[in-house]
Amino acid sequence: MRADPLLLTAGEWLGIAGGVLLLLTVVGFVARWGIRFRLVGVTSFTVLLSLSCLAFAVSYAPRILVEGAVSVPVVFDNGADLVIAAAPADLDPASYGPSVEQVARNLRGSGRNASTVEVRLRRVEPSAAGTDRPVILAAARRNLADGQVTLLP
Repeated sequence: MRADPLLLTAGEWLGIAGGVLLLLTVVGFVARWGIRFRLVGVTSFTVLLSLSCLAFAVSYAPRILVEGAVSVPVVFDNGADLVIAAAPADLDPASYGPSVEQVARNLRGSGRNASTVEVRLRRVEPSAAGTDRPVILAAARRNLADGQVTLLP
């Protein structure tokens, strides 16, 4: 579990500010200040912001970069075992393997019905007048249990 140190620090400071505001809110209710209900809103928002920062810091995972890869958009994901990414027309053939591997490594396994996911890099090329056909440039398979990625022939 990786945590972003900047967000953790911000979450801690916002938590401290929320505690101080809570104390100030209690004092405001006891002293019957006119802004006591505004203090309730500010306090609750600060506490909510603190918890959000801490939750995001714990759940954040940076993207994995593979050397030689080009960032390609995912155009289809069935949510189970197939992901298709679109290759630009000017993509160098040496970048096919690293690009499909990068897409496979950056997949998140939560919510998928399958234990392995096949990732395909494809380009749509014209085949006849008015028709196009997809051409698979590279493929990889990712095992979601252990995170292993294998390039397919």
